[in-house]
Amino acid sequence: MLSEVRGWLRRRTSSAADWPIEALVEAKGRTTVSVVLPARDERETVGDIVRTIRRDLDRIVDELVVIDSRSRDDTAAVAARAGADVHAQDEILPHLCPLHGKGEALWKSLAVTSGDVVAFADADIRRFRSSLVGGVLGPLLADPTVAYAKACYDRPLNGTRNGGGRVTELVARPLINLHWPQLAGFVQPLAGEYAGRRSALERVPFLTGYGVELGLLVDLLDLAGLDAFAQVDLGAREHRPQSTEALGAMAAQIMLAAWSRLERQGKIEARHDPAALLTQFRRVEAGHDVLTSEVGIAERPPMITVAGAARPSAHAPTRAGPAVAVARRAG
Repeated sequence: MLSEVRGWLRRRTSSAADWPIEALVEAKGRTTVSVVLPARDERETVGDIVRTIRRDLDRIVDELVVIDSRSRDDTAAVAARAGADVHAQDEILPHLCPLHGKGEALWKSLAVTSGDVVAFADADIRRFRSSLVGGVLGPLLADPTVAYAKACYDRPLNGTRNGGGRVTELVARPLINLHWPQLAGFVQPLAGEYAGRRSALERVPFLTGYGVELGLLVDLLDLAGLDAFAQVDLGAREHRPQSTEALGAMAAQIMLAAWSRLERQGKIEARHDPAALLTQFRRVEAGHDVLTSEVGIAERPPMITVAGAARPSAHAPTRAGPAVAVARRAG
């Protein structure tokens, strides 16, 4: 690990216990806060998450928004009854051709929220507690030089303390260490719980699909530098486990995200476009079924470049200036 990263870990890592509610209220001052939950078919958990945030963080969170990403169940109704403002993903900026995936929901949330600080959390968390949001808000409310705060936590699975996070350990962490060693100090680089200043988030592109978290880390590093990042240990987090097939598709999208950033930064010279189809196999009685899925990712430009969409906000701490607006298909 780079000595710069070791120093950053000591200086910029805190824990949820460092950010009790009263400390957050005092640090908040006049800063406005939006919390966003991207949700697709999460009726079993989204209501409890919304109610917990409303109950525990009412003095901190100014708006709580659920982006319904084409749910086939009544996720939207459950979230609304619990107290969230619900927006259908495809009804936001309807003049744009709709894209797919988590990154699209996160990007579009910037057009329907107004907080100076925007926090994101997954909507499938079991036994949700408010510190999963309050923790990542702490560094941003307390320190104006922090532009982005990321959660880290244990990932319990099947009775083990850290059995989850297989895509992180097998795909994301090796890619980060190989190509962006400044980011090697993030314990959970793919964590869905993080917060950023609107003034920074609106100045970077958002990849669609499951490459969004890696893309944000790389692009915000270019925008603001490592010392504008913070990391908060939130203890443990449990969500619905994904199938191996689903994890494979996630891994493919993260690889495509890495490819797009390596090419853009001039770290590789591409001689071909990566394929956007993933072939997998499922054992059946007669042998194997062949499963083919679309894993290509797309990209939305910085929200600040989208006419009529970006909200007014203060300037972010920057190192390299505003990100260039690029809409590009990866794969």
